[in-house]
Amino acid sequence: MRLLAVDLGKKRIGIAVGESHPEVISPRPALAATGVLKQDAQSVDKIARREEVNVIVVGLPLEDGEEGRMAIVCRKFGELLVEHGWLVQYEDESLSSVQAIANMADLDMKASLRKKRRDGEAAAIILERFLHGEKTS
Repeated sequence: MRLLAVDLGKKRIGIAVGESHPEVISPRPALAATGVLKQDAQSVDKIARREEVNVIVVGLPLEDGEEGRMAIVCRKFGELLVEHGWLVQYEDESLSSVQAIANMADLDMKASLRKKRRDGEAAAIILERFLHGEKTS
């Protein structure tokens, strides 16, 4: 199965694409968020079609295990993707950006490159969590 993960942010949207068998995940360059969910969903829809994915996994920010305001926004974003015909799943994205930065720092990647790749790497972590069965409803 081919999947696309989304790390929705206020300024950027992290994207990663992966295969479930064999498990291969590739971060993609982040999209600039427009601040209009409908437009951002259209952009993700175009990428998902181009990448020929079967499922879109939307990162869901949880605060102490609870859904806050941004989680509601992410669920609305997912609903817009469903309207485009996609099967949408959700995965806890808590601290995925922090983990992505730490992983890249461990590789001695320059800070400027870490900043550029952070969102795609965070989306890759979300997809990895999803594939390893840590699904959030």
